[in-house]
Amino acid sequence: MIQDIAPHLYDNAYKPEAPDKDSIALYYEDHVCLMARTTEAIRYPRFEELEADNEEIYEEWTYLFTIDEQRYYLVEKLNLPGTSSFTLENTEIFRYVKPRHLAFAGITGYQLYQWYQNHRYCGRCGKRMKQDAKERMLYCESCKNMEYPKICPAVIIGVTDGNRILMSKYAGRAYKKYALIAGFTEIGETVEETVKREVMEEVGLKVKNIRYYKSQPWSFSDTLLLGFYCDLDGTDQITLDEEELALAEWFDRKDIPEMETTESLTNEMIRHFKYEMKEFSE
Repeated sequence: MIQDIAPHLYDNAYKPEAPDKDSIALYYEDHVCLMARTTEAIRYPRFEELEADNEEIYEEWTYLFTIDEQRYYLVEKLNLPGTSSFTLENTEIFRYVKPRHLAFAGITGYQLYQWYQNHRYCGRCGKRMKQDAKERMLYCESCKNMEYPKICPAVIIGVTDGNRILMSKYAGRAYKKYALIAGFTEIGETVEETVKREVMEEVGLKVKNIRYYKSQPWSFSDTLLLGFYCDLDGTDQITLDEEELALAEWFDRKDIPEMETTESLTNEMIRHFKYEMKEFSE
């Protein structure tokens, strides 16, 4: 999956040391990121490659994280080099570009970029927020409000019936390939309750024997995905929520379409059921 970057080591401890010439600069504008891209790989600019056009780059920065002790920083208000190999690319390419540890760095940095962008001002009194020096937190000097990065839990659900699994396609989205039932956890409910509710809402089915599989940070939607398998409980007749789904259908294990990529928990769960998972028995 996208976060599986071994043998590279990701460290998200907040250590806001000043950048040096070799530090990596991540720059975003809405849904694009600055990078150099070839047919085989991507890379991000180092501070020394941007300093000629940006005199204050060593003064205006936000520490993000390290990968293999290489420090990554968020930079804003950047004057882009006039003649260089760096271009602004849509963040969707992080789903498939290589090397994978740089794709993970790019989309994780993008999630933090969005959080900083969305919390420039205090939601309580409207004053400008300031960065804390010891932890990743924004605070308001006026009303003492504190904001930490929020992570939204969501479930990915493999509904199974013997050697069959329920697969679906989203309605009204750019992503047109098969997926599994999914949804966000609401306030006041457990993730197991989310599984039951989402399946009932989207396809009108009851489920039982809910089993946790694994989780995945999914920065494309500021989400922590929690994967579950569960068994059909009763009729297999689907009642489709057409506002959420374009279709939903049962697939025998041997007929499951091949997943082209393994960057997502959804695709891994489909492949796991197709090739590795045995029928569950109580």
